[in-house]
Amino acid sequence: MADQEPRRPIHHRLGMKMPTRDDMGKNRFLKPFAARVLRPDLWRFTRRSVPRGIALGMLAGFWVPVGQIFVAALLALPFRANVPIATVTTFITNPLTYPFWVVVANKLGRFILRIDAMTVGAPLNNQVRSEFGMWLSWFLREAGVTAFGMVVLGILFASIGYLLASFGWRFRQGRERRRRLRAYALRRKRQAAD
Repeated sequence: MADQEPRRPIHHRLGMKMPTRDDMGKNRFLKPFAARVLRPDLWRFTRRSVPRGIALGMLAGFWVPVGQIFVAALLALPFRANVPIATVTTFITNPLTYPFWVVVANKLGRFILRIDAMTVGAPLNNQVRSEFGMWLSWFLREAGVTAFGMVVLGILFASIGYLLASFGWRFRQGRERRRRLRAYALRRKRQAAD
């Protein structure tokens, strides 16, 4: 066991060249913020930072249509969340899945707001009878419902992600502890037999 080669990170095994922390600190764009952005606690995988990163990544993924990764990384700084996890989690809403999430958000927003049941012949409808006015009215109504649905989805997924990551982390830690205790008990038993 002692002469076994240590496991290399996955990006080394896949042959990818990832920048080191020192390389990022020397980057001319990051240099003014390097002390704040490259703090070690923002890049460690701990039981508190990982769930925070997942929750912030989910919120940014659903709430911010463009620049999600940048927003998630910025949000991770004051909340002391894991930056890589926060940025990767935003990919739940990537260009391939975004249309699906828009439809789901629209249906969820419509279900929660019950917008169809509340719209009756309002005086505003008489004023915007033109083709453009009808289209604009429809677009604003649907955009509002969809935006509300996206807010709800962001809160829902962030909460679920946070809870699952927290419980998963504790479950994993407990399993590792039980394994170590069994190994320790077995070692003590062998020592007592000798």
